[in-house]
Amino acid sequence: MNATPPAASGRPAPLRLGTRRSALAMAQSGLIADAVRRVTGRPVELVEITTRGDVSREDLAQIGGTGVFATALREALLRGEVDFAVHSLKDLPTVQPDDLVLAALPTREDPRDALVARDGLTFTELPPGARIGTGSPRRTSQLRAWARSLGMEIETVSIRGNVDTRIGYVRSGELDAVVLAAAGLTRLGRLDEATEILDADHILPAPGQGALAVECAAANAALAAQLAEIDDPYTRAAVTAERSLLAALEAGCSAPVGALADLLGDGQAVTEMRLRGVVGTPDGSSLVQLSITGPVPAAPGEEAARLMGRELAAEMLAKGAAGLMGERAL
Repeated sequence: MNATPPAASGRPAPLRLGTRRSALAMAQSGLIADAVRRVTGRPVELVEITTRGDVSREDLAQIGGTGVFATALREALLRGEVDFAVHSLKDLPTVQPDDLVLAALPTREDPRDALVARDGLTFTELPPGARIGTGSPRRTSQLRAWARSLGMEIETVSIRGNVDTRIGYVRSGELDAVVLAAAGLTRLGRLDEATEILDADHILPAPGQGALAVECAAANAALAAQLAEIDDPYTRAAVTAERSLLAALEAGCSAPVGALADLLGDGQAVTEMRLRGVVGTPDGSSLVQLSITGPVPAAPGEEAARLMGRELAAEMLAKGAAGLMGERAL
């Protein structure tokens, strides 16, 4: 696939950015469009694409996991209908198609989860039997485990929908709280609606959460090189380690797996990366949670990060992680 040809006026033709239609996807794509305009000097137009994940009300696990959000965008890329696409990285399967390339992983937003609760409550202040909404088995497992460790009783309720829909369950009184990605609230300018940012010591996020992926056709090397200018190597190293862990555990998007790579340094340079991972039963009654730390090269590369993810996965499997994932309901 070649780059979009110049417009008849002599000005460069707009680059076509494929995006989902949700308010969050449009906000995220708008941020990337601005960055791409700066590095390419070309206008960028957003092309809205409806995915199966947007129109189906079924549980994501039943329709193929969160990868259903990416399929339509990728098909549009390969048909030449758009020049590049923006995904939430956590929505992408861990196996990358040969004919597409993740040209840029820009600087990551806060990867943690956020609680939006009634009356400004934090998690530990929720009343006995509190109803908490989430569509994520990972969140469900860890929320139940955390509650159990505190002697709390909670009920988790499976929900789908956009940010407005989910927060609406709390505003209407149907639920006491919902859990959302802090990054999404930030990009929508709504982080002030969160009543607590959940510490990763209690709730590890989804692998890649908070990161955006800018994807284009592998054959379009010129565009890939331009998009690479907005790549952040430290974000790439961190999310590569997290997704390598997920892949090595052979866990799909519906599995209750959390992971977070923290970049550590002395205040002047990043020298180490700590990777934490968790696998749990759906009810949170049993968790395998481990971490490892390794050096980060001066120019962080993907292979070292992949090795770290695989190493931690092997340790988690040795501690019984496979059995926990095998007990999950699909």
